[in-house]
Amino acid sequence: MGLHVGIDFGTSNSGVGIFHNNQVHVLPIDSKNIVPEVVKTILYITSDYKHFIGQEAVELYYKQNINRQRRFVKKWTGEIDYHGADMHYVRDVYVYVDELQPGRLMQFIKTALRSEKYVGTQVFDRFYSLSDIISTYLHALKQRAEGLLHEEISGVTLGRPVKFSQVPELDQKAQATLHQAALEAGFKQVDFELEPVAAALYYELSLSKPQIVLIFDFGGGTLDLTILRLGDPHLREVYASGGIGIAGSDFDRAIIQKRMLTHFGKGIVQHDPEILNLIHTIPDWAALPELSTPRARAELERAIQAKQAPVRLKALESMIFNDLAFSFYNMIESTKINLSDTGVTIARMKEKDLDIWELYTRKQFENDIQEHREQIQNVLMDTVYASGMEPDQIDAVVKTGGSSNIPTFTEMLNTIFGADKVKSSDVFNSVTAGLAIKAQQNS
Repeated sequence: MGLHVGIDFGTSNSGVGIFHNNQVHVLPIDSKNIVPEVVKTILYITSDYKHFIGQEAVELYYKQNINRQRRFVKKWTGEIDYHGADMHYVRDVYVYVDELQPGRLMQFIKTALRSEKYVGTQVFDRFYSLSDIISTYLHALKQRAEGLLHEEISGVTLGRPVKFSQVPELDQKAQATLHQAALEAGFKQVDFELEPVAAALYYELSLSKPQIVLIFDFGGGTLDLTILRLGDPHLREVYASGGIGIAGSDFDRAIIQKRMLTHFGKGIVQHDPEILNLIHTIPDWAALPELSTPRARAELERAIQAKQAPVRLKALESMIFNDLAFSFYNMIESTKINLSDTGVTIARMKEKDLDIWELYTRKQFENDIQEHREQIQNVLMDTVYASGMEPDQIDAVVKTGGSSNIPTFTEMLNTIFGADKVKSSDVFNSVTAGLAIKAQQNS
């Protein structure tokens, strides 16, 4: 019949868990990661269509891509057949392709589920739909888990945010895409559970008496909230759920937009739309690697020769054409994480023609994300009041997810509910563990 597992398919990290012998086991899926129970939600597809995930994907990407050579060739991709009122013509369409590109790295895959327009991407000569991309990643997770368990896995309970999108039709479409991807990955039975409810099921294992609990599940892609009664499975009740598509990756973009773009010419380059477009694409992790084209290089060389912020534009050229974008985004994320432990840190990156050194304080970070903080507090209070309760009626506030450790949000929760009620669950594994419990119930 096969085993049933829980999978937390997260924006930044994922995990696989199983409930066995009345215990939760989160599997060490990524032996190369510092925390093997956590696997980065990263997919690397090589030019011969081999697939790698997690830390293995990261290491292979670095090995094959950093400071590599490029060779662009003009490639026919199709034709445009135009019919107008008084004319008709057919025009060939060509693109420049880097024939030395060894592979394609994909991250933040889950965020595409909430996009109205994203349908997939071309990877060398194959088109991968969003369902294809996710199923490839889930299939790799399934294979690794089966290798550890020495048994076939037939069923999965997948976590999902409270809302993929505020638009109901897009929310339904996102779950349908994730469901289809899981089937394509080889799972015969696919069930879903809200991620904060899964975290609640794990927290419930520690309770000796009933509590009214607020789950504050704050990761890389969304904030998910659920208020429910726990402690007695027969009297378990969900009072309210809420959420918003703001989380860690949005904070990374805020840092880039407000602190980093000056290192690449913002504020100095004027009246040059081609170059300004390149600069303002930097916060978009998906679009930046696509700028590696002969046209972009020619525009940058033109501006550099014209003495338009030459040092800064050389830095931009280096990031684009030496495949440093992934390293840059990792540096930004590390800078953000450091500020959870200290009041000041240094954003530092030194590569060919790229030298960033910037002192960055927690106060500056909090100012940079102030608008997001206000939106999050509004959603939090709306969820509390939707439950029909006041903050003082909540017995415990359980934080989970990497972004839940950001001090300004801990302070928010302490102020609203009282510091004695705010607790931390397993930051990276509580949702996975709860999904494992739910998978056992669904089997």
